[in-house]
Amino acid sequence: MSDNHEVAGHAAEPETKALWSARTPVEYPVGPASEFPPGAHKIVQVGSQEVGVFNVNGDLHALITVCPHQYGPVCAGPVGGEMSYNATTGWKFHWSRDGEVLICPWHGLEFDLATGRCSRQRRFAYANAK
Repeated sequence: MSDNHEVAGHAAEPETKALWSARTPVEYPVGPASEFPPGAHKIVQVGSQEVGVFNVNGDLHALITVCPHQYGPVCAGPVGGEMSYNATTGWKFHWSRDGEVLICPWHGLEFDLATGRCSRQRRFAYANAK
């Protein structure tokens, strides 16, 4: 993608006022492609919504920056990966999917950036937890 192209996000807007109307994607320019290099993410305004735009290994993904759990600012959270420890890893710790998992800063819910789906809740260990 050349630096002089703009990245466009898609947002659904109703075609009609009917309750169950079809929705047509609408493009919103959110900035030059040079502002979204691999590994970068930025929160932008798209219509009336704040949206996080993430470049994951050269692919752009956008998520509304509202966590479905308790409406926290999910896109302000860190981006990480997954630590696995199971039979498939030979019972050794294995880091995978680096840069593909968004972690909500409020309660640690993890979201797959490619699909937007919540995959799990990160467990935090606190020194004084009882």
